[in-house]
Amino acid sequence: MCGITGVYAFTEAGRGALERLPAAVASLQHRGPDAGGVYLHGPLGLGHRRLSLIAPTASADQPFTSADGRYTLVFNGEIFNYGKLRKELEAKGASFRTDSDTEVLLHLYARAGQECLKKLTGFFALAIYDAVEESLFLARDRYGEKPLLYYKDADRFLFGSELIALLRLGVPRELDYTSLYQYLQLTYVPAPASMLQGVKKLQAGQSLYIRHQRVQENVWYRLPFDGEKVAHNPLSYIQQQAKLRKLLQQAVSDRLVADVPVGAFLSGGIDSSVVVALAAQQVPRLKTYAVGFPDQPFFDETRYARLVADKHGTDHTELRLSNAELYQNLSGMLDSLSEPFADSSALAVFALSRHVGQEVKAVLSGDGADELFAGYNKHRAEFKVLQGGFKASTVEKLKFIWDVLPKSRNSFAANKVRQLQRFAAGARLPPAERYWLWASWQQEDEALALLAPLNRQAAQSRLYRARKSRLLDYINKNLYDINNVLCADWRMVLANDMLPKIDLMGMAHGLEIRSPYLDHRLVKFAFSLPVSSKIDERQQKKILRDTFKDLLPNEVHRRPKQGFEIPLRAFLQSEGRCLVNDLLSEEFVRAQGVFDVQQVQQIRCLLGSEKAGLVQHTAWMLLVFQRWWQKYMS
Repeated sequence: MCGITGVYAFTEAGRGALERLPAAVASLQHRGPDAGGVYLHGPLGLGHRRLSLIAPTASADQPFTSADGRYTLVFNGEIFNYGKLRKELEAKGASFRTDSDTEVLLHLYARAGQECLKKLTGFFALAIYDAVEESLFLARDRYGEKPLLYYKDADRFLFGSELIALLRLGVPRELDYTSLYQYLQLTYVPAPASMLQGVKKLQAGQSLYIRHQRVQENVWYRLPFDGEKVAHNPLSYIQQQAKLRKLLQQAVSDRLVADVPVGAFLSGGIDSSVVVALAAQQVPRLKTYAVGFPDQPFFDETRYARLVADKHGTDHTELRLSNAELYQNLSGMLDSLSEPFADSSALAVFALSRHVGQEVKAVLSGDGADELFAGYNKHRAEFKVLQGGFKASTVEKLKFIWDVLPKSRNSFAANKVRQLQRFAAGARLPPAERYWLWASWQQEDEALALLAPLNRQAAQSRLYRARKSRLLDYINKNLYDINNVLCADWRMVLANDMLPKIDLMGMAHGLEIRSPYLDHRLVKFAFSLPVSSKIDERQQKKILRDTFKDLLPNEVHRRPKQGFEIPLRAFLQSEGRCLVNDLLSEEFVRAQGVFDVQQVQQIRCLLGSEKAGLVQHTAWMLLVFQRWWQKYMS
């Protein structure tokens, strides 16, 4: 796991960015504290920071150049099947000078070119320079586990693992109001856009080939979903379970590959519990880690994590975070974001990663299972809408009641009212608009009202509608069911929220987070399953629960989904209040000119009242953005 960055200068003016390359590399040191390097060749410069997990010797440091001097690679990620690939290459005459997956990858590219990507099991963002062709090849893994951003103008092509590297290389700092508008709805900016005009995110499963100032974009991997094939799946449910067990066991085994110890996050939910159970079969006294909130029992899942740890004999650690301890991590978490990202649970992942990174360099996680097997509340809601019936229609008809009752995420009753209100609002919409409503934290009119009047037209433009339409194309397929929703989640929520969260928060502390559910063979199988294998009237993630019931404590097997969240309202009303008063002050907002002053002051007022639950997430989005603006744009 590492950080990469680079420059390809097209003109003399563009060569100025090469002088900034060492600063860009230094900005990524948190991603790779073990080693760093720069490669320069004429108009091309590559930079790398290394976190040593496989072949942790200096001979495998990057940038890594082939023995003949033609190819040079910078690479962020892990290739889990590198041992098998190495044997195949040696059989064809290749010789190696290290034991690294890096050298295997470079040999594979030299022989197979861009087609080599299809042979890889793992996750990666990479850049390979061909000194003979004077070409640069960049690629990102199938699902976007590892980030890669880039910028191109007439003089230069710049890229990096995080936006901070591109800022150090000198990209223009011009706010993209369409991106800000989407951020205020979703808490993140979906790829390929970023918060800055002109800076793009390479999308999952895509690659770029640059030669003679021309950038060719390719899609090398597409999500393997075909509604018609799913409808005719030949496997019985028992056979499906057997295959799932075999594939997930292999995925866990692959992600334990490292020359250093690997631990695991353990939330107490189904997803991470299954991963820990399978990993514990292979690693005696597996190190597991959970985070809890003793001041807020509603958000604390450590009891369930402890049951799993006891059942499988893991070496278990609980990190108990009070509001004061959350606040102690706040500044570091915000400073780790070079683009606004307002999933509030990132603060807990940051604090947990900070602790875990002192003991191990890599951990397993359960990310991706909800998007594969219909684990979110919105999947249950969609199932009920499509099923219809008396209960669904009654909830919809009672919307006028849900609209006026207290709603928040801070207690069981208030959260249930919030869910009923959102269900009633979405049930009367067509599928695409319903999906957008349930994937959003704010509705479009609410997000637009937050912007200063002069900025609203730039935000709600044709570009916004085009970006939104692209994100919803899986929902608009002819054969529509919950699998379409899962595909949309895979592209939008997983790729732009869940995966950036674990990458950014883990790598802020030099910690690699690996999810077995993102193994491409497992993903292909999961998207071949009918909806009935994933969700029914009684349970969600049905096949996952049924397949691994024998490995789970009864209390964990039976418990419903609980989202991983922090006690945000209590935090913002206590230790976080000074941040609210500073970054959302009338003086700051007015001088900034981005947001509507009156709207922001109303949110400040509500945050100090009993209605704080209505605005807590909006306030958090604003705070994260304001801190970013203060650091990078003011």
